[in-house]
Amino acid sequence: MLYKIRSLGLQGVSGYEVTAECDLSGGLPAFDIVGLPDAAVKEARERVRAAAKNSGFTFPVSRITVNLAPANLRKSGTVYDLPILLGILAAGGQLTLEDQEAAFVGELSLSGTLRPVVGMLPMALAAQKAGIQRLYVPADSAPEATLAHGLSVYPVETVEELVLHLRGKVPLTPAAPFLGRADFDDLPDFSEVKGQAHVKRVLEIAAAGGHNLCMVGPPGSGKSMLARRLPSILPPLAHGESLETTGIHSVMGMTTKEQPLITSRPFRSPHHTITATGMAGGGTPIPRPGEISLAHNGVLFLDELPEFHKDVLEVLRQPMEEGCIHIVRAAAAESFPSRFMLVCAMNPCKCGWYGHPSGRCRCSPGEVSRYLGKLSGPLLDRIDLYTEVPPLDFQELSRGSEGESSQAIRSRVLNARERQLSRFGSNGPLCNADMDQAELQAHCQLDEAARKILQGAYVRMGLTARSYDRLLRVSRTLADLEESEQVEAHHVAEAIQYRAPEYLRR
Repeated sequence: MLYKIRSLGLQGVSGYEVTAECDLSGGLPAFDIVGLPDAAVKEARERVRAAAKNSGFTFPVSRITVNLAPANLRKSGTVYDLPILLGILAAGGQLTLEDQEAAFVGELSLSGTLRPVVGMLPMALAAQKAGIQRLYVPADSAPEATLAHGLSVYPVETVEELVLHLRGKVPLTPAAPFLGRADFDDLPDFSEVKGQAHVKRVLEIAAAGGHNLCMVGPPGSGKSMLARRLPSILPPLAHGESLETTGIHSVMGMTTKEQPLITSRPFRSPHHTITATGMAGGGTPIPRPGEISLAHNGVLFLDELPEFHKDVLEVLRQPMEEGCIHIVRAAAAESFPSRFMLVCAMNPCKCGWYGHPSGRCRCSPGEVSRYLGKLSGPLLDRIDLYTEVPPLDFQELSRGSEGESSQAIRSRVLNARERQLSRFGSNGPLCNADMDQAELQAHCQLDEAARKILQGAYVRMGLTARSYDRLLRVSRTLADLEESEQVEAHHVAEAIQYRAPEYLRR
């Protein structure tokens, strides 16, 4: 007898509907799973067999064939255990399933209890799109599944519990929708940072416009400390951004039942020994998201920038422009979102003290040149803001008063972002850094004084067309922070001050 059970699968960071077709026929006992299953799916045979017996059911002694359709897509993971078991029980007459608008997802233990699965949110969104009304998932995965509105999500602890519900004996209660909110209280605050007022100003500009930023300074000047406080002044994630970000983290198994929704912007800080695959994503046989995708809608912080391998830094160039990355491998091709703010911190030389008033730098000019030469011109050209972070003197460090709080800075950032949203509309760019040529022409008109300042800088500094556009975007953000409708000459002049210093342009 043939029985079909609706289920769901993952492809990249998106879900899709899968049908588990279970057939019991005569012949020598066998249990085959087809439909391009990976090793984890094939191992479902042993989990299903043991779970059925330990849950009080009789496992059929016949030829069992399970087809996971569509058969042309590779199936991976343990999400098909539950639908395979239910299909076999239904095909053997031990269970009746009449609900054609229900889908089942879950990994089985040998005892018949259900374990959580990764990628629950993308699969729940796919179920919503496919018209599925009821979704049965492991209890620990239910809070995440409820983020897809319009679904009745049933948390399941054991197979016995589910079967009693399906037989109408002990009904399950649908899970309540998870309600999350952004919490800035746990983030480090800018009030803890002493001095460095001009660096805080640059971080505020970066947050207000979504611009890329590079901080250069000697060891111990506070570069990493400042960067780690940037999320505390960024605007909270919109609902769509939150779902998109959560979907990526869910696929990587980084969500929990206590906090299934990502409400604060991600802050990723990979070590400089990371590989190009770890940064961009990839792997075999199925590509997985890398650090730049985990930083989607958030911040990618690269500390000790010149210490990263050159190929790792170069993979950032295309995603920084397009907001996504395309991974092509022999077995599969995937596209992952990767719209992030790049924040870099670096020393001016290998020993870190080049240009310091103490004169303690022991690097030769050639060593300094080789150290900075690891950074390519195209990468540096994609960074909007540069600022030097000088060491603090004793008076600044010993001063007892606190600096401006993150809440005060965030209020100005939110005001600037609201002006941008009002200007671009719901279908336009999310921030000034995402403006294309049409928006630049419409919203970054310069008067004669501003145009002359920009022209002089373009010739004197040897700027490129890309840096010209980035100067306009930063100038627009400076105008928004001042609540100015027009980009004026002093906005352009300040934006020019934040271009790469001469020793990085050589």
